[in-house]
Amino acid sequence: MTVDAKPVAELPDPRDFGLPVVGEEEIPAELTSLVQEVRSLVDAVAHTRAGGEELAAAREAVAAATARLQGARHDIGTMVRHTWPDGRVEYGTLTNVVSGPTNPAALPLRLETVPEGGLRGEAVLNGVYQGPPGLVHGGWLAALLDQALGAAAGAEGKPGLTANLDVDYRRPTPLNAPLEITSRVTGTERRKVFVSGEIRHNGEVTAEGTAIMVRIDLPGDAGA
Repeated sequence: MTVDAKPVAELPDPRDFGLPVVGEEEIPAELTSLVQEVRSLVDAVAHTRAGGEELAAAREAVAAATARLQGARHDIGTMVRHTWPDGRVEYGTLTNVVSGPTNPAALPLRLETVPEGGLRGEAVLNGVYQGPPGLVHGGWLAALLDQALGAAAGAEGKPGLTANLDVDYRRPTPLNAPLEITSRVTGTERRKVFVSGEIRHNGEVTAEGTAIMVRIDLPGDAGA
């Protein structure tokens, strides 16, 4: 296994694979606000102690809103393009369940490059993501790490799919608390990309993971 010190490669355009692309700046502000309101709605529904009359009225309102939004839809597999201030471009799935900007189930998670290498982001998980009382469900911690590890590979110009993911839970991760997520590429071996990452609360690691990403075949790339 070697550490790849070559310059970061330019990411391929998903349209070369037949996938639709939407620029992040094209997402209407009204949709972004709606997504946030739906997140709040899910949290309210999950924890409400409202009576039957209020619940029935809320159901009718939600059903009416759902009917209003039926119609034109983005295709499955639509990608979103984000352009950083330095000109770097990255792509993600528009409805990614961890970081998709139009998916109310997403946290969302935004990862940024750091000077020392790798990626860093922050997230706060509310009671919707609860496992044991007052704690984040371990499956969501694994999902956070999987997203961060894959993003680290992509940021190095080596996008791929998760072939193996190992997660170690070091201590309980609390709900409604700021979490720091970090990840980085640790080496490469032919098509394999080795990555590692951590989730921290108050500076202490609550979960850490390693993964092997298998690089996808790019146009004009033998994948070696």
